[in-house]
Amino acid sequence: MSWQRYCATAEDTIVAGEAFSAVLSSGDIVLLTGTLGAGKTTFVKGVAKGLGVHERVTSPTFTMVREHRCANGLGIETLHHCDVYRVESLDEVVDLALGELVEDGAVALVEWGELAASVFGRDVMTIDFHVEDNDGRMLSVDGELAAARAARLDEWAS
Repeated sequence: MSWQRYCATAEDTIVAGEAFSAVLSSGDIVLLTGTLGAGKTTFVKGVAKGLGVHERVTSPTFTMVREHRCANGLGIETLHHCDVYRVESLDEVVDLALGELVEDGAVALVEWGELAASVFGRDVMTIDFHVEDNDGRMLSVDGELAAARAARLDEWAS
């Protein structure tokens, strides 16, 4: 099963990310897929806003992982924003130890997640960002973890 949400503008993408923060629980890993410029980092900015991150959120393309402290009532204390675009092997993704990072009150959003999907197994959510002809974005959420959050995702997609 898949959940979809259309975003006509960058602001809509931020709003979608902010609303998506309510879907998350501590320990979640969310893989973000889509072409360059599809809105992945913009979406993460919205998620960060929803999780109560107060600092500026930028792409971690060269640092690979940025850690942001959160202030919310969801039990999520840390947002790990990852970008694996520049990794040269799956071993580099394994070395990031994201599964261990999210164990204690954290979530991870991984841009270019399709490059790392095999490392994380099946217990993840994937959000695919598809650029439409009119420059809007269709966001599609799926994965085993998504199925476990069906009620929250129904609300997010409506």
